[in-house]
Amino acid sequence: MDPVASTEAGGYRERLLAGAVSCLQDKGYARTTARDLVAASGTNLASIGYHFGGKDALLNEAIAEFFEQWTERVERSLFRAEPGTPRELLLRALEQLVDVFGEMRPQLVLCVESFPAALREPVLRAKLAEAYAKARVAGTDMLSRAAGRLGAELPVEPAALVSVVIAISDGLMLQWLLDPEATPDARQVVDVLAALGAFVA
Repeated sequence: MDPVASTEAGGYRERLLAGAVSCLQDKGYARTTARDLVAASGTNLASIGYHFGGKDALLNEAIAEFFEQWTERVERSLFRAEPGTPRELLLRALEQLVDVFGEMRPQLVLCVESFPAALREPVLRAKLAEAYAKARVAGTDMLSRAAGRLGAELPVEPAALVSVVIAISDGLMLQWLLDPEATPDARQVVDVLAALGAFVA
């Protein structure tokens, strides 16, 4: 049977992505080989080229998909119920950006390890920049929808607000990986932001 045809029949694309995430978590970006990916996914070398064009493109796609899945998780949390107050919405978002660190530690390590690799790999850097751009677009859309449901106007430009929230999450992620006990949780972050807003207003 044609190996390319068999990849289409066996759902190999999804299996390759799952295998790539597993390898990235275990071995990191630089040490993962094509044979590692085949072993982890139960596929074949031809399927990597057919679906992704090569090993590096598969690894890049796996990292980007993790970012997108995390963004989707935030969106589900925001709109699973009535919006409540702006403070409650922000807390709901930050719970999915900060309070999930414990259950997502392997993925967080993968995320952090991808940054230095991206400094030397232009394609990965572009892929991560694209992932952040998509997160900003998705976040801006979430803010617009939430503001509409609340009947409120956003106090600042939405894309800037989303970028700041992402920066808070990324910064706390680094702190948590080094010292979980000293890292504030979502509720503490909201309290600090509210106090800071009142202080600088």
